[in-house]
Amino acid sequence: MSSSSSQVVVVVVVIATVVIVVVVLATVVVVVVIVVVVVLLVVLVVLVVIVVVLVVLVVIVVVVVVVVVVVVVVVVVVEAEVVVVIIVVVVVVVVVVVVVVVVVVVVVVGIVLVEAVIVKEQLRKIL
Repeated sequence: MSSSSSQVVVVVVVIATVVIVVVVLATVVVVVVIVVVVVLLVVLVVLVVIVVVLVVLVVIVVVVVVVVVVVVVVVVVVEAEVVVVIIVVVVVVVVVVVVVVVVVVVVVVGIVLVEAVIVKEQLRKIL
């Protein structure tokens, strides 16, 4: 069972791409749900932010676990060069974490802006 580094890299990159796509889709779904909740329930901003943070932590943990499993499988099954696999995996993890953090920052900023507009409208009605 001999295989070149390029085949291994292709396998790892394909798996990594699938992981990234799944994580991004999950994050998008979570963001949509959160936005709907924020629009419906103005009062629960703090809870929503906490939920966002928890979701991000869960996503990061899941990504790390999946990556570890992928590394073990690729190293054991394909007899890959460990260094190549580790480099690819580190890049994948960094990309996923950056994407998730950016999405969360955008969502939190969006929530704050929506809240500001809603509060301004409420004050205008009262005054």
